[in-house]
Amino acid sequence: MKKPQNIFLVGPMGAGKSAVGRQIARMLHLSFMDSDDEIEARTGVDIPFIFEKEGEKGFRKREAKVIDDLSKMDGIVLATGGGAIVDPQNRSHLGARGFVVYLHTTVEQQLARTQKGRERPLLENGDRRKILDELMLERDTMYREIADLTVETDGRKVKAVATEVLERL
Repeated sequence: MKKPQNIFLVGPMGAGKSAVGRQIARMLHLSFMDSDDEIEARTGVDIPFIFEKEGEKGFRKREAKVIDDLSKMDGIVLATGGGAIVDPQNRSHLGARGFVVYLHTTVEQQLARTQKGRERPLLENGDRRKILDELMLERDTMYREIADLTVETDGRKVKAVATEVLERL
């Protein structure tokens, strides 16, 4: 198998991008990066704080800069935020600079996976199912258009998903 220069993971929150990305990076001996973690490292605050102070628009501006910077690197596996693909420039950078994998999951699975753990600013105000349904409706086509490969993650272990990605590269 020829190792791609960069692998970029896209998909909705709760799809497993960070966990699968770490596993793929280990398996290929590449560096792992997470765009949300990089934003937090650069700003010194967490994502919910950025949303609170700057709104989604301010966060997306920061995200675009980080996606541009990270996608220029060589030999990385990058987990992007669920909404990164909404920005046409992000889609362009990701598509041109690496192999894009869409980790698809159902809203049911997203609900289960996002119940605990990291705060999710977009899910804070309102009916979580309705919000996730709307986000999937808005973004699924964009994920699929940019993806070189789509992999289902529902009910699967991280290593199994990572192995499938590598087998299908």
